[in-house]
Amino acid sequence: MKKNLGIFFLFFFILTQKVVSSENDIYKKIDVFGEVLEKINEQYVDEINQSDSMDSAINGLLQSLDPYSSYMTPEMYQEMQTETSGEFGGLGIEVGMESGLVKVISPIDETPASRAGIKAGDYIVKINDTQVQGKTLSQAVDLMRGPVGSGIKLTVRRSGEKKALTFNIIREIIQVQSVKTDLLEKNIGYIRLTSFNENSAKQIKKKINELKKNKQLKAYILDLRNNPGGLLSQAIKISDFFLNNGEIVSTKSRKKSENKKWFAQEGDLANGKTLLVLINYGSASASEIVAGALKEHKRAILLGENSYGKGSVQSIIPLKNDGAIRLTIAKYYLPSGKSISEIGVSPDIEVNEESNDFRIKTKTDNQLNYAIKLING
Repeated sequence: MKKNLGIFFLFFFILTQKVVSSENDIYKKIDVFGEVLEKINEQYVDEINQSDSMDSAINGLLQSLDPYSSYMTPEMYQEMQTETSGEFGGLGIEVGMESGLVKVISPIDETPASRAGIKAGDYIVKINDTQVQGKTLSQAVDLMRGPVGSGIKLTVRRSGEKKALTFNIIREIIQVQSVKTDLLEKNIGYIRLTSFNENSAKQIKKKINELKKNKQLKAYILDLRNNPGGLLSQAIKISDFFLNNGEIVSTKSRKKSENKKWFAQEGDLANGKTLLVLINYGSASASEIVAGALKEHKRAILLGENSYGKGSVQSIIPLKNDGAIRLTIAKYYLPSGKSISEIGVSPDIEVNEESNDFRIKTKTDNQLNYAIKLING
């Protein structure tokens, strides 16, 4: 008994020493960080703004974790809250970091960036005359912000183009109308979803009920192209509109409290009518949850291009300074258990954009035209 107690106390002592040692290492590195900041402030060739330097350091720590974690200053956090509610100022693009470069996840429909011709997958290399490489994501976003009505020049690199492309854009108030509908060919209910904000599911339900009044209606097209995602809760509700049962999505994390599953409730709002879902490389996050769930339950045919591959869940965590951090807290998985991180959701029918003048829901939209022909023959 005494021997066992001795082993226990020895193990406890070693474990405690390891914890103390680990904490000491952290405190030593914090001291080193303070010393480095002091040396920079005293000896760097140019005068620096210490507050900006601290913001950059915090953001650098978060972005070293993954491309989607980041720091928001109080001003950025306030702008983000406005953006999620459906109206904000800017260019109308969702961006992220990839290998130290700012990458366009998706342009938003009918915004300055979309009209100028910015595309999902473009790499922004220069903002006005400032090189972007070496900047943090928040620094690049700050450079793109400016007064409504002011101009900005973006230089981008695009796959398949030998030379960099330049776009002159005027900043506007961005009013996000996340849901648009139309009746195509007198018998197809077209639903265009550009983002998943707090009103998206409510709007889609209303629009579907309006479309159902047409007695000739035979099918629906749900257009998720260039939809960068948004609120997980809205993706779950919208998926549920078209499913009678089964798992929609699950999340897994190192914290058991974040391991969750969501299931569809009985009742298909579309009454089982044919459903085609359009996706492309600009379809990310919440878009991939909806597309993946509908595909795996064989409720919809996916048409277009492979999606972006953003399979992680970020939580906005407010801070004492009225700023916030966007932190990846879990990864989400499709009903089959498959993760779409860096893989994306593949279409059942692959149809690529055919021209550089391609615009969604215009004569150049060969993907939508293909979907219409598939339904009506």
